[in-house]
Amino acid sequence: MIIQLYFVYMKKIFFVFLAICAISFFYPLYSCADIFVIKVNGVVNPVMSEFISKNVDMADRENSEAIVIELDTPGGLDTSMRSIVKKINSSKTPVIVYVSPGGARAASAGVFITMAAHIASMAPGTNIGAAHPVGVGGKMDKTMSEKVENDAAAYIISIAEQRKRNADWAEKAVRESLSITESEALKMNVIDHVSPDLTSLLEAVDNTEVETSAGKRVIKTNGVNIAYREMSIRHKVLDIISDPNIAYLLMLLGFYGIFFELTNPGAIFPGAIGTLALILALYSFQTLPVNYAGFMLIVLGVVLFILEIKVTSFGMLTIGGIISMTIGSIMLFDSPLPFFSLSLKVILPAVIITALFFSLTVYLVVKAYKRRPVTGAEGLVGLTGKAKTDIHDEGQVFIHGEIWSAWSEEPIQAGEAVVVEKVDNLILKVRTQDSELRTKK
Repeated sequence: MIIQLYFVYMKKIFFVFLAICAISFFYPLYSCADIFVIKVNGVVNPVMSEFISKNVDMADRENSEAIVIELDTPGGLDTSMRSIVKKINSSKTPVIVYVSPGGARAASAGVFITMAAHIASMAPGTNIGAAHPVGVGGKMDKTMSEKVENDAAAYIISIAEQRKRNADWAEKAVRESLSITESEALKMNVIDHVSPDLTSLLEAVDNTEVETSAGKRVIKTNGVNIAYREMSIRHKVLDIISDPNIAYLLMLLGFYGIFFELTNPGAIFPGAIGTLALILALYSFQTLPVNYAGFMLIVLGVVLFILEIKVTSFGMLTIGGIISMTIGSIMLFDSPLPFFSLSLKVILPAVIITALFFSLTVYLVVKAYKRRPVTGAEGLVGLTGKAKTDIHDEGQVFIHGEIWSAWSEEPIQAGEAVVVEKVDNLILKVRTQDSELRTKK
């Protein structure tokens, strides 16, 4: 009953997913406006880079007055950050980065993006800084660390000088992880404005001249049409699955689905969902610092759980699987950055549920193996009936509503109660029920 309900709900989820994909496909690609406003928050990753790039391209096509990026990020991937900076530098439309709302930050990769903007602004109660590069793959040796640091410092200095901002502070933000408030950033020429809201920001930048890739542009914001753009369903889904905890759960769901399909050939649905989940997990792994030794330990743990079904190990394989999966899960994402690490609150329940799942499977397999057959010739053994004729070397019995040929090692008279001992070539070997009772006594 539980398994049937599971499949019913999984089918509903699958159809909802298809509906979401259809809505995402028909999501409007164009909207006419003088100023585009987009909100991006969270980790700087390929999804954020693609979302910003597409909207900058749209603003260029529409010949918009400006595009405003409302930013709140703890940092992220260097490659995605550089992609966003390149897109801002090549934009024909003035790009305004607005760190908001209050409590937001532009940390690490967010510093580079803010400094690259044609106009940089922050809301009260925000901060910017702490841009020291950290290897997402874990610790780097001294030489490599110096190379990465020097490269990042040179990059942010060139950005600051291009936008005529404080290059000295920008370098210290990289080398010394300095972080400052919005008022300090304004005084130190790190940003251009402190604006409590979008309306005041647009008023402040009205008639401001900036240098874009197409030459000098004067931004006009008075009485313009503003369009707010949010991430499409596609971008939101891709952004969600780029979270290491979601990627981890998708990987496990993939293993579960494929295991269901292998143990129940022809079920189709578990295999389809499992394959889809595994593909999504592999997509997520491209944006995450995956330690493949940890991944292999998780696979080994799952294999040990499966072997427990086939091999009688008295629970030793299950224990080995739990240990292997736990260590592999801890090792899976090797990064000092908190937003690229896997939470123990996810690991422990996942390992326990997986162990219980496979243990329950082992129990059901063993129980089914010990169960007496109820169909076919083997299902007749142990059944009781009546002798239809006298039986010795041959005769007939009435068993299970049917008449069968039978024989016995002892004479049995017609009408006596008999028990089936054996089935051989559709001929039953029987004995009297009384003799069975005497044998038990």
